[in-house]
Amino acid sequence: MGADSTRRKFVFAGGAAGLMIVKPEAVRGSQANSALTVGLVGAGRRGVAISGIFARNEFARIAAICDIYDDQLAKAGEKFTGAKKFKDIHALLASDVDAVYIATPPYLHPEHFELAVKARKHIFMEKPAAVDVAGCRRVLAASQRADKTKRISVDYQQRYGKDYQKAWQIVKSGELGAIKMVRASWLGGGLPVRTGHPASEEQVRNWLFYRAKSGDIIVEQDCHNLDVVNWFKGEHPVRAFGYGGRQVRKNIGDIMDNLAVTFQFADGVVFSYAANQISAGNYRDVGEVFFCEKGVVTTSRRGISIWREGKKQPEEIETNYDITQDAVNAFVEGARTGKLENAAPWAVESTLTAIMAREAIYAKREMTWELINKA
Repeated sequence: MGADSTRRKFVFAGGAAGLMIVKPEAVRGSQANSALTVGLVGAGRRGVAISGIFARNEFARIAAICDIYDDQLAKAGEKFTGAKKFKDIHALLASDVDAVYIATPPYLHPEHFELAVKARKHIFMEKPAAVDVAGCRRVLAASQRADKTKRISVDYQQRYGKDYQKAWQIVKSGELGAIKMVRASWLGGGLPVRTGHPASEEQVRNWLFYRAKSGDIIVEQDCHNLDVVNWFKGEHPVRAFGYGGRQVRKNIGDIMDNLAVTFQFADGVVFSYAANQISAGNYRDVGEVFFCEKGVVTTSRRGISIWREGKKQPEEIETNYDITQDAVNAFVEGARTGKLENAAPWAVESTLTAIMAREAIYAKREMTWELINKA
């Protein structure tokens, strides 16, 4: 799949994604006066936590839970009482739930996404789209076969965050001129390690720490920043070069714990990126900075700042809640009322951006969008 053919398949649209309005009565099981029933697939830490946000929405209900491990299934069942329990995704998808929340490890996303599309469910899937190019192609192809009366959302929360959307509207309006440089980072502490399981379950229980299961930190975690930059720029970078390695985390897995990458867009704009999972003392620097012709915009899950030419102080807006709420609530409302989207194309694009950077680090040479899409 060459760069041009892949590029044509991506849909760039305003806001969280291009919305298609469908009459609520056309959306099976999701009329505006009924609760959306949701099946959780993957009852790990993330899956249970975000299912809690679904459960707090008055128009949604966790009606089913699926996991391959009995302990996780039991623990989730204690939180979502009354939910049916399954150990096979096929059985859950054969049930009458309206929607599925896919929170399985990223290497399983293509398979589980394909199955959910085939079952004609509304889909809310964790990022990234996949861990490799082949998986991204599978997700994109499945999304093109999807029932057009179903909503497909991917949990890149920033796209749905109200303050992020305000910042995006300011940049998009041209008020500050064009973006001329970008800087972003995800610098923070380590990840929680699971213990007490059999050795045979290690790579699935601790999937975060294994390249084949997670895609490495730039694909599994840092894709959030890359997605924001793609969204604000309205395009993906065309090349990347970087370095990374393991400086501290040497006791588990094979993923990096620090990296730095320089991207370049087709118009010459440079995007510098740094990430780690070794920051001590609760130090954290996670966000994006857009240097425009007439000002600077900073974005993060903690808030945004708008620095305008001629002004001594920025306009600042603090975000004091988990913006995942915005993503979940938009999904529930959209699935119930016919405000539909297919987020898979831009989710794939952002995942491929991360894969391009990862492969540049691994190969110790520049990687281009064209090369990565020929892989």
